Amino acid sequence: MGDDSEWMKLPIDQKCEHKVWKARLNGYEEALKLFQRIEDEKSPEWGKYLGLIKKFVTESNAVAQLKGLEAALAYIENAHVAGKTTAEVVSGVVTKVFNQPKARAKELGTDICLMYIEIEKAEVVQDELLKGLDNKNPKIVVACIETLRKALSEFGSKIVTLKPVVKVLPKQFESREKAVRDEAKLLAIEIYKWIRDALRPPLQNINSVQLKELEEEWVKLPSSPPKQSRFLRSQQDLKAKFEQHQAQGEQSEDEVETAAAVDPYELLEAVEVLSKMPKDFYEKIEAKKWQERKEALEAVDALTKNPKLENGDYGDLVRALKKVVGKDANVMLVSMAAKCLAGLASGLRKKFGTYAGQVVPTILEKFKEKKPQVVQALQEAIDAIFLTTTLQNLSEDILGVMDNKNPSIKQQASLFLARSFRHCTQATLPKSILKPFCAALIKQVNDSAPEVRDAAFEALGTAMKVVGEKAVNPFLADLDKLKLDKIKECADKVELPGGRKGGGGGGGSVGDKKPATKAPPPAEAPPKSSAPPKKTQTAAASKAEVCEDLAAGVLPASCLQQLDSANWKERLASMEEFQRAVETMDKAVMPCQALVRMLAKKPGWKETNFQVMQMKLHIVALIAQRGQFSKTSASMVLDGLVDKIGDVKCGSNAKEGLTAIGEACSLPWTAEQVVSTAFSQKNPKNQAETLNWLANAMKEFGFAGINVKAFINNVKTALGATNPAVRTSAISLLGVMYLYMGAPLRMFFEDEKPALLSQIDAEFEKMQGQSPPAPIRSIKKAAVEEEGDEAEEQDEDGRGHDIMDLLPRTDISDKITSDLVSKIGDKNWKIRKEGLDETASIVSEAKFITVNLGELPLALKGRLSDSNKILVQQTLTILQQLATAMGPGLKQHVKALGIPVITVLGDSKPNVRAAAMTTLQSWVEQTGMKEWLEGEDLSEELKRENPFLRQEVLGWLAEKLPTMRTVPGDLMLCIPQLYACLEDRNGDVRKKAQDALPTFMMHLGYDKMNKATGKLKPASKDQVVAMLEKARAVMPAKSASASRSQPASDDVDIKTEAKKVRGGVAAKKVSAKKPPAKGPKDDEDKSGPIFILIPNAKEQRIKEEKQLKILKWNFITPRDEYVEQLKTQMSTCFAKWLQDELFHFDFQRHVKAIGVMIERLESESEATISCLDLILKWFTLRFFDTNTTVLMKVLEYLKLLFAMLNRENYHLTEYEANSFVPYLILKVGESKDVVRKDVRAILTMLCKVYPASKVFPFLMDGTKSKNSKQRAECLEELGCLIEGYGMNVCQPTPAKSLKEIAVHIGDRDTSVRNAALNTVVAVYNVCGDQVYKLIGNLSEKDMSMLEERIKRSAKKTPATKYTVYSLPIITTISPSLHLYSQARQNTQHSESSHPSIPKEFQLDLDMIEMDQSRVCELPDLVQHKLDELLEPIMIPEPKIRSVSPHFDDLHNSTASTINFVISQVASGDINTSIQALAQIDEVLRQEDKAEVMSGHIDQFLIATFMQLRLIYSTHMADDRLDKKDIIKLYSCIIGNMLSLFSMESLAREASMGVLKDLMHGLITLMLDGRVEDIEEGQQLIRSVNLLVIRVLEKSDQTNMISALLVLLQDSLVTTAGPPMSSELVMKCLWRMIRFLPETINSINLDRILLDVHNFMKVFPKEKLKQLKSDVPHRTLKTLLHTLCKLTGAKILDHLSMIENRNESELEAHLRRVIKHSGNLSGLKSDRGNEKIGLRTEDRMSKAKVSDILSEIFKKIGSKENTKEGLTELYEYKQKYSDADLEPFLKNTSQFFQSYVERGLRMIESEREGKARIQTSHGVDSSLSSNEELKPAVYYERLKILRQRQGLENTSRPQQRPPISSLLTSKPSVASSTDMLHSKLSQLKESRELYQQEHNAHSHSPTHAHTRSASPAANLDDLKKRLERIKSNRQ
Repeated sequence: MGDDSEWMKLPIDQKCEHKVWKARLNGYEEALKLFQRIEDEKSPEWGKYLGLIKKFVTESNAVAQLKGLEAALAYIENAHVAGKTTAEVVSGVVTKVFNQPKARAKELGTDICLMYIEIEKAEVVQDELLKGLDNKNPKIVVACIETLRKALSEFGSKIVTLKPVVKVLPKQFESREKAVRDEAKLLAIEIYKWIRDALRPPLQNINSVQLKELEEEWVKLPSSPPKQSRFLRSQQDLKAKFEQHQAQGEQSEDEVETAAAVDPYELLEAVEVLSKMPKDFYEKIEAKKWQERKEALEAVDALTKNPKLENGDYGDLVRALKKVVGKDANVMLVSMAAKCLAGLASGLRKKFGTYAGQVVPTILEKFKEKKPQVVQALQEAIDAIFLTTTLQNLSEDILGVMDNKNPSIKQQASLFLARSFRHCTQATLPKSILKPFCAALIKQVNDSAPEVRDAAFEALGTAMKVVGEKAVNPFLADLDKLKLDKIKECADKVELPGGRKGGGGGGGSVGDKKPATKAPPPAEAPPKSSAPPKKTQTAAASKAEVCEDLAAGVLPASCLQQLDSANWKERLASMEEFQRAVETMDKAVMPCQALVRMLAKKPGWKETNFQVMQMKLHIVALIAQRGQFSKTSASMVLDGLVDKIGDVKCGSNAKEGLTAIGEACSLPWTAEQVVSTAFSQKNPKNQAETLNWLANAMKEFGFAGINVKAFINNVKTALGATNPAVRTSAISLLGVMYLYMGAPLRMFFEDEKPALLSQIDAEFEKMQGQSPPAPIRSIKKAAVEEEGDEAEEQDEDGRGHDIMDLLPRTDISDKITSDLVSKIGDKNWKIRKEGLDETASIVSEAKFITVNLGELPLALKGRLSDSNKILVQQTLTILQQLATAMGPGLKQHVKALGIPVITVLGDSKPNVRAAAMTTLQSWVEQTGMKEWLEGEDLSEELKRENPFLRQEVLGWLAEKLPTMRTVPGDLMLCIPQLYACLEDRNGDVRKKAQDALPTFMMHLGYDKMNKATGKLKPASKDQVVAMLEKARAVMPAKSASASRSQPASDDVDIKTEAKKVRGGVAAKKVSAKKPPAKGPKDDEDKSGPIFILIPNAKEQRIKEEKQLKILKWNFITPRDEYVEQLKTQMSTCFAKWLQDELFHFDFQRHVKAIGVMIERLESESEATISCLDLILKWFTLRFFDTNTTVLMKVLEYLKLLFAMLNRENYHLTEYEANSFVPYLILKVGESKDVVRKDVRAILTMLCKVYPASKVFPFLMDGTKSKNSKQRAECLEELGCLIEGYGMNVCQPTPAKSLKEIAVHIGDRDTSVRNAALNTVVAVYNVCGDQVYKLIGNLSEKDMSMLEERIKRSAKKTPATKYTVYSLPIITTISPSLHLYSQARQNTQHSESSHPSIPKEFQLDLDMIEMDQSRVCELPDLVQHKLDELLEPIMIPEPKIRSVSPHFDDLHNSTASTINFVISQVASGDINTSIQALAQIDEVLRQEDKAEVMSGHIDQFLIATFMQLRLIYSTHMADDRLDKKDIIKLYSCIIGNMLSLFSMESLAREASMGVLKDLMHGLITLMLDGRVEDIEEGQQLIRSVNLLVIRVLEKSDQTNMISALLVLLQDSLVTTAGPPMSSELVMKCLWRMIRFLPETINSINLDRILLDVHNFMKVFPKEKLKQLKSDVPHRTLKTLLHTLCKLTGAKILDHLSMIENRNESELEAHLRRVIKHSGNLSGLKSDRGNEKIGLRTEDRMSKAKVSDILSEIFKKIGSKENTKEGLTELYEYKQKYSDADLEPFLKNTSQFFQSYVERGLRMIESEREGKARIQTSHGVDSSLSSNEELKPAVYYERLKILRQRQGLENTSRPQQRPPISSLLTSKPSVASSTDMLHSKLSQLKESRELYQQEHNAHSHSPTHAHTRSASPAANLDDLKKRLERIKSNRQ
């Protein structure tokens, strides 16, 4: 026994494998005990035995085997991991246990199999048992059958799949072994219990004796269905229920369903019949003799009797049968053919759906046949066909025959509908489908033929039963009670298949009645109070007495008596009483119909007195608004209202009435009635006004539900009317409709006359870019009728009415002749091509076509497989045409024509494949994806082992599936093919299949797909499962919108899907173009790029986060779903290997990955930036790791990253910052110094790529942390920010932030207290004592600490010292954002002792810092004491004032304040801008103060239109901004402008370039469609209109005309802007032309003609005429004509400014005009005389001239009038450009001359929008636009600057050009944008001068605003310098 003792010591698992059987037996016994002992099913102990269980079962020693089986059973029952062993153990049981002689062994084997089923492994067990049936050993076969029977008996047919069992059952009946046959018989009996008669067809062919025996046994079985008695682990709840029911002896409902679950069809084998058809079938079926045709049909009939048919191309057969049904005269053959069709439909099921659309119309038409047997055959056929398709697909065909003349057709169509409805549920019969059917059936309810009426009642009753009364009632509103009762009666009789209950909970049940009463039919009398009168009313509505009784009940008697009085005053009094009664009447008791009838009582609508009529119309509106107003009531008054709509006095009341009726009875219905009524009359006024009313009503109600078809013909009539008012109204109505329908609307009018079409186009063009206004009215009745969700459904329904559905479609089926079809199928390719050409032209001529294509689909399908590739491509092109022409109706043809397109994707030629893909995409756009995925067609296509086809289809699916909300379950059928593709020989196919895997998983789920791998071979399975795991990691999230809004109908679903698809294509395509991935095993694939640059991917992610489609990156600790989401997002743009490293559980891998990212940072900077958001998110995850190595590596990378971003001038977006900065700040509180230091360094760098003012709030949040280190560090960082960037970084306001910071002075932690104190001291250094006001109330202790700290800091840095900040100002050269004024005026507030000064003047740091373009070095800004500036300045010597008046006004503090405020107007922050505008508005509104704006007008206007551009390009597009704020900003701007342009003196200062840009801004605003969408947008645009008129009137007329000419030229040259803008510019010009007679004397003709000349240079006459519109040409002609008319021949003397007159046709044109008007009678002498005359005139005025000039110079010399004198001199110079000023100037001093010269230039600059001298930080920098000035002018300017700085000491005397030459220099058209550039450059120059002088000086506070660099006191010095300059000059 020594041996024994040896193995006794071994552990259990080793004993089980021992070579001695006793040891094994002992091991099994021990294992059994162990297995029963382990409590935890997930214990690691189980894992040890995973590999051994098969050995337990296959034990060779019989004794040990029994123990082994027991132990195995215990293991399977208790171990969580047991499922993994299923296949091998069951296989072992089958081969090694079932053949054992011992019954106990077999019993245990069976128990093991059943236990595996219980732990959810039924499929695998069943597969192994079925394999066992093929074993040679009959014992094994018997045991397998027995086990299957037991499994079925215990678990039921839901868990044991019967199809494969039934398939092999007949074979077992043929066995030689009796035991096998008997066992098979028992199994058949067991199966029969579960599926009943479904078992008969598969067993039809077994031995008749056996079948008879079976039948006998079957009869004995109880009729009640069996119950599942053993349950899976996942069904424990069912188990509990079952036990409970057993106790009570009941039957649960679940089992009832189980019984019906199996479809016999599923158990059948499909039969292939096409090949078995008679060879001569197609000849015979066309034969002349009916007997031959009958033979052919009989042959087919026999074949179609097979209950399940193999899929194939049945197109030809269906066509042949359809022809017999439709055309054959022999009724017997018709019914045979119908039977064959029924057989095909039931044998093919869904696969027949392709052909349904072709056959159904023919069958419906054939119902005209009277013979019962034919009708019955047709009914069976159409019913069988219905089951293969959907009601929606057949709806058009059915509706098409509902108004057929033949009553039999109508009757049978309705009966078919009734039968079809029974198969529907609430879900498959949505409102969108039900509505048109109900409308058609309601017409039939009133049909003259009783059988038609009855059929309609039955159909409506069935519908009511299926979807419930509540859903159908709204459609039955117009039926009387008798008919409604009849429908309800029918509903009660209907029995739904399978004993289903109807949608309303059973037709007549109480539950059904309740919802019905909730929404009463729209009758007048409400259900509660006056039910009896209501009945009477409907029964005898026409009886006047009844109405009078009802009316008498609610109206005063006197009112009724006087209604028809002959005296109009009495009638009026009666109306007044009537009105009062209606106003006070309770809605519930108002009998609307009775009241309306009383109003119509004689004289009714023929009332002659307008006052009475007005009252009457008003009362109609009141009744409609207050009562329950039905369409019946409406019909009574509409005639009267329409009759009065054109009446001058009563028209508005009539319109009010119509609108009220629209609210009560829905606009679509009212509109249809009103328009048809108006056009049945002949009164043009009424017609015009009706159309006007309708246009307005559409805007008020919105467009939902409007049936355009209904009144489009009337609109066409109106367009052809002789009365112009009617035409105009029709065109403007079309304009409104265009807003809603867009371009397709024009299709209705293609055939109108060109002239009319151009008017329509012009109207449409006006509407271009505008979006329809939000509806302000809604249908009142909806509120009454639709409770709860119904209303929503309606709404969706309305929207689902796509414009495409309204287009007039042509039925081209009659053009698809049999000749054409035979041509397309001809043997000769040329003839086939001819056929295709004809088809293409038919489709293109029809433009929009109906769904009916006759036999075309099958013909085209044949061509898709044509051997001639050119024809294949042509066919594809035709299919694309069809897609556009047919629109959404295309769905019906997906199976017939769409799927064959997929076959073409397998073509070997790439161009054919590309064409097929384009076709496919264009079809999907119209049909949505659902139709393509339904049925087996797609999986059949993928079965073809064609690598091209597989690649293309999988790529297409990968692109489309993510965009879908839901997919049909049939997608599962593609999974086996998808798995096959994963192992395809072709690498590309494998790649595409891998890409498609996650998108399939997104819809089907991992579990389902994993389960499907069960059928694969073990080797394949492992590979596929591994791929599934990978795919699971990158599976895209299902779109969230799915859960949020369920569309009301199938329709909507598909449209939204199509839209999404369109949007998503581009992005998806790009992502598919990843660098070709190499096998995962080779390492060299790491050489490719690590980031993939996908255009717009980041924007897409931002958008998804905004729309909440994905989780917002916001957490306290990262949860799994965030990590998964990040993985998914990264998968598209990170290299696969890198992503694996980044998400590896080993931190070393992270370090390695970051190393690679550091290496590639420079080389892949662009791609890094495109993935920046994802990179930063990944790093935030690392901040939660505890590993310091990783953290240090992370910080190293971040430092390099931000340095790179700074170099690249990249700025973080809000989205990137929000998902990164808060987590970075967490790390500021890290305990390790080195980490904190790095984080602080990163924060500093962060401020270079993200505005400090936006980092500030993040740090403020950080100060609220519980970690004291973090609080302290954040406070320190805040102090640094304030030191570096000033107070403006404190967001939201300095006061609020500082109060929060000051709280920390009382913190427990010393470091936090110190940090807080340091930060407050930093603030003190910036803004002095004001800090105390900002921090609010502190405790005494804290305050004393603070004061102490401030004192100490003051010793180091004196508080009063000016802090000079260098702001990193980033300006952009893009015209939309030059904040030039900010760049010039970054004056900051310093210590302020006057609390009254508002703190409005804040720099808009966001704008400055975020502006993403190059940096301009700008001056270090001096901080001024603005409060002192506002006090009057004491100037020692008043003499200076008289010498230099323009120094005075412009240089004192007011000017610099105004400059500053103006600079704020262009701020990117809306509030800053609004505040600045408010201040300017205050100034402008007070006339006495408004003058201070003089000299700043251009500057202000530039800032304003910059703001307009900023709003247009940035704010309006920013969804985060509240549109109300934008409207507020617009209102402020417009308000300011209106104030400004109401003061002519200021308005005239606006220069030409600025006016041009301003007008451009305003016109752009007027045309901005986005503004109209906003609530107050319309009002705003009206204000802009007003403003434009004001600008035109008040501006300087010369500047204005010039500006408009240049603007017109620009708008005609650039086509980028809105097309309407040039029209509006021309309108403005016309207005200016209208002013010319009054303004001709004040305008500068020379300037205007110069601009016209320039315009004509760019647009000569020929070019103008080529423009689309002739208006520009006419405008220019009118302008010149008007000028000639007003000035006559003198106009030719005003061409002085034009250098080369031959460059344009201007002069020639003027001469022609003058000659034409007869001023020049062709004689040159006249011209000569005239010139002489002019000269003498000049001579005469010479004397007068000198008087005028000496007067002017006197004024200039005087102290008070100097400014006025200069202005007069300037204007004089303008008038007489050749006047000689030299005599007056030569006697004056040098200084006076340069003073006059400067003064004139000042005025010129103010007027012409050139330079203004601006005070910028105490430097007078004269800035100017880029005029074409001579160098001398620049020298002159520099000289003035140098003089002012005391630098002018040139020894060489310079020759000064005369003033006149400066003035006549031609002004070029300088837009304000150009002015800006030059100003910036000059600012730079002036600063350099300034710095040379100022390096030594420091400004003292008392002279914050001295005029020159030297102190003002030193006047002597200044005088000496001036003297020196004079002597030099002379």
